Amino acid sequence: MKVVIVGGVAGGATAAARIRRLDESAEITIFEKSNYISYANCGLPYYIGGEITDKEELTLQTPESFYSRFRINVFVRHEVLSIDTAAKTVKVKNRDSGEVFSCNYDKLVLSPGARPIKPPFPGSDDERIFTLRNVEDTFRIKDYLTAKAPKRAVVVGGGFIGIEVTENLVRLGIDVTLVEAAPQLMAPFDEDMAAFIHAEVRRNGVKLRLGAAVESFVNEEGGLGVRIKGGEEIVADMAVIAIGVAPDTALAKEAGLELGIKGSIVVNDRMETSAPDVYAVGDAAEIKNFVTGKPALISLAGPANKEGRIAADNICGKDSRYGGGQGSSVIKVFRLTAAATGVNERTAKREGIDADKVILSPMSHAGYYPGGKIMTMKVVFERGTYRLLGAQIVGYEGVDKRIDVLATAIRAGMKATELVELDLAYAPPYSSAKDPVNMAGFMIENIRDGLVGQWYCDDVPSLKRDGSVTLLDVRTEEECAASGIIEGFVNIPVDVLRERIDEIPLGKPVYVICQSGLRSYVAARILAGRGYEVYNFAGGYRFYDVVVNDRLCAESSTACGKDSD
Repeated sequence: MKVVIVGGVAGGATAAARIRRLDESAEITIFEKSNYISYANCGLPYYIGGEITDKEELTLQTPESFYSRFRINVFVRHEVLSIDTAAKTVKVKNRDSGEVFSCNYDKLVLSPGARPIKPPFPGSDDERIFTLRNVEDTFRIKDYLTAKAPKRAVVVGGGFIGIEVTENLVRLGIDVTLVEAAPQLMAPFDEDMAAFIHAEVRRNGVKLRLGAAVESFVNEEGGLGVRIKGGEEIVADMAVIAIGVAPDTALAKEAGLELGIKGSIVVNDRMETSAPDVYAVGDAAEIKNFVTGKPALISLAGPANKEGRIAADNICGKDSRYGGGQGSSVIKVFRLTAAATGVNERTAKREGIDADKVILSPMSHAGYYPGGKIMTMKVVFERGTYRLLGAQIVGYEGVDKRIDVLATAIRAGMKATELVELDLAYAPPYSSAKDPVNMAGFMIENIRDGLVGQWYCDDVPSLKRDGSVTLLDVRTEEECAASGIIEGFVNIPVDVLRERIDEIPLGKPVYVICQSGLRSYVAARILAGRGYEVYNFAGGYRFYDVVVNDRLCAESSTACGKDSD
């Protein structure tokens, strides 16, 4: 059996190695148009910032090492020009010699990846403007930083690459402005959870411009001018465009393969395309969203590697199926860790799912053990069925652990209420006896059982302040004095609530808030036990304060620039 693989990074390299492990006699050839195979895409920004110092660490394999271990023929700087699915051949160009030749196959795996989106902004061909997708891009940026020592940079795009590049440029002492056309960074997160990311970015001196669309680049006497729709111009010494990627599927289109969203290659759950004996994996392949069941593009390393393995299994006669991706991801944002899995509340509602959520702020480990850090969790579920839909967490320690537990629960089809049953490891330096994931389950269980109703940030402006409802803050007087209190709320600390219950009129709905949501829940149960209709604020005052301040910054970005906290 002769297998040809187009593209030698995550999906392609994984497929090749798996085929060899399953079939020692297969003839396997990889054609990769760049200079490198099996390189660490996710590590590229950290080489720019100096966290990774040895460029050799960026490449997990070389053509020589791949051949030595797996007897796989790897040809770098060889570009596949066309595919003839009827004749089962590919036409290949040696980019060094210019030679063009044909190569036949029994099975073909397409793993061309994705290309950086670079809109035709006027002036975008300036040599001071970069994209970051492969090793060559990384070296170009690194060489420019070394040779020119820029003091100011603009990063366009607030996704994974944009944020990681921003952090690493700041690490080099460069003054960075991060420009994002959307109203928030990191699309996998809801706007309220993204507020924590925004605060951390601003806290580290980055000038954040949200809802700002780049129109053009111009050569100014003082440097590179980045013009924003509406008239603003930011002058810098360099710019990095990181506004996303698009499937690199020109080959597949010319070969007549069925294409899906954004021109991606349509595959079934065996990673088979519409052409016989042709498979597609990685960023170029359209897959199924595990939660919604809808077609999706998920440009992450984890799914690409899984897809490569599944394609290899099926090529070698096994029957492997891919159930879809749920977009589990984690990112370092300066000192902060942010992670997500499944769909967020915004996406769920867009897909017509009746979504609800709980928001909590637990400690990363037992509060009495030194060094614990607060994290903020948002768990999204379907009303009525309590199907787990997704989760987002931001914090400093233990974030990745909890998101992986929740990702596993989603994959296992667990209901949100079943999170209470998870038997998770506990010791004071690592967790609490009631792990944060269990706590989310307890909260959802309470909602199911009618023990508590919720109200949210978006309800604050519409709360009646005419005496028809009671607005109650149950934090201590000292807390309210230190951080403020929402207009119209009265302060009765939870520990004296029973003694002062007569101050709260019976027969009127009561909206309760505390710092994190725990004391207000206790207050809600006290009040409910006395016959009050009561609603607990989801997330607590700390959550409210971060979200509201972020919205104020968005309205006046200049006021929330470098010196903002």
